[in-house]
Amino acid sequence: MNYTEVLILTLSFLVLLSIRVPVAYAIGLSGLFTLMVAMPFLPSVTTLAQRMATSLDSFTLSAIPFFILAGQIMNRGGIAVRLINFAKAIVGPLPGGLAFVNIFACMLFGAISGSAVAAASAIGGFMNPMMEKEGYDKSFSAAVNITSSTTGLLIPPSNVLIIYSLASGGVSIAALFVAGYMPGILIGLALMLVAGIYSVIKKYPTEKLVSFKVFFKRFLDALPSLLLLVVVIGGIVAGIFTATEASAIAVIYTFVLAMVYKEISLKSISPILIETVKTSSIVLLLIATSIAMSWVMSYENIPQEISNALLSVSENPIVILILINLILLFVGVFMDMTPAILIFTPIFLPIVTDLGMNPIHFGIVMILNLCIGLCTPPVGSVLFVGCSVAELSIQKVIRPLMPLFLIMILVLVLITYIPELSLWLPRMFDL
Repeated sequence: MNYTEVLILTLSFLVLLSIRVPVAYAIGLSGLFTLMVAMPFLPSVTTLAQRMATSLDSFTLSAIPFFILAGQIMNRGGIAVRLINFAKAIVGPLPGGLAFVNIFACMLFGAISGSAVAAASAIGGFMNPMMEKEGYDKSFSAAVNITSSTTGLLIPPSNVLIIYSLASGGVSIAALFVAGYMPGILIGLALMLVAGIYSVIKKYPTEKLVSFKVFFKRFLDALPSLLLLVVVIGGIVAGIFTATEASAIAVIYTFVLAMVYKEISLKSISPILIETVKTSSIVLLLIATSIAMSWVMSYENIPQEISNALLSVSENPIVILILINLILLFVGVFMDMTPAILIFTPIFLPIVTDLGMNPIHFGIVMILNLCIGLCTPPVGSVLFVGCSVAELSIQKVIRPLMPLFLIMILVLVLITYIPELSLWLPRMFDL
């Protein structure tokens, strides 16, 4: 490994980020600068362009814009309100009822939309004013919304699980989808535990217990939205259709549902499509430049050197996993989830598989690590959206976020060292 090229890669990337160059461009340019040390300018540009183009030549990636479109339709299609009402009927009467409703609704909406940002925006927009009106501290409401919104990245369908499948060289998307259920639900329950204790200490009010008639009505209102999970995941697990085909079905289903709810009209389709194209373009450009950078790193033999360096510290799997988790937590603070998965999966996956770790298990551990990073400054997109929706500064939200961070890290430790939490369901379905 040439340490000059490693230094150029690292420093150029950090400098470009520090002068506010968009992440996708920073990744691509730092990869180009590094390659130019090893070969002339024209071959460097040609090679990088080829790598970027071939990285997007994948049928599996078609699922990402479709799921993004489905999420955009859900965000405007009245689904959030119905899920919130259903959540209020289930967990509202518990201590800290509205905090539980916020978490439960984010889990449901995040799982259906596959987007943490959409969950933070849609659920936070409804729940924050409601919680403030009932006497909840505004910063606590925002903190609960921010952390619980990330559960939808573990509970399928999830775009980041598809991206991990691509970066890992073809780990089964169906197995990853099924594996995400228990960790995602465990995170949600852990957040509820902390929110419940905090609410009891602060003596926050609870919702009244609804009658069976009201509960049943709210359940029926939410049922069509919830059935999307059954249709998409059930179809994939049963082998009826692939993840990409499921994403197209999700678009049709959500569009019909939104039209039935009369929450969107034909006139609103145009802005939905424009927003989908914008978001998809950003994600796909990140994928292209990140995969190109990963190739440059492999060309410079960086992953192998990092592997040797980690194994030289210790060959104990427990120690290695602690180090990898710490690195990923640090990376998540400064890098968005998509490039982090694409860059660091080829580095760490060979190490953990040599230690006997299942690639599906590692994928869940990695994504949970990076989910925590989405809630931390300076790059945490969910943190910024959650604060923006709540109309609060980041400084005011950090303090109530801390216990929620700690419980997420505790769950991360459990999922890291208890593989069955991730692998039990895939094995049960023989995936």
